Amino acid sequence: MFLAAEEAAKSTSNINTFDWFMLAFTILILIGFVRLVTASPKKNIFAIGFTTVSLALFLYIDYIMIVKVWMA
Repeated sequence: MFLAAEEAAKSTSNINTFDWFMLAFTILILIGFVRLVTASPKKNIFAIGFTTVSLALFLYIDYIMIVKVWMA
């Protein structure tokens, strides 16, 4: 009986609700980055730099989340 419960616990998904929010925020940051870079008249260099660092951090976190947690 305990063995069946232990097997059922192992087969559950490693994906949490928070993971989907992380992916959604990464996509939003990517959209904002593209809009900042393609701005025509005047580019906000500080905003582009801040968004670049944020996007790099979120992409790294998403990579860890997918490779180390989901695929584990």
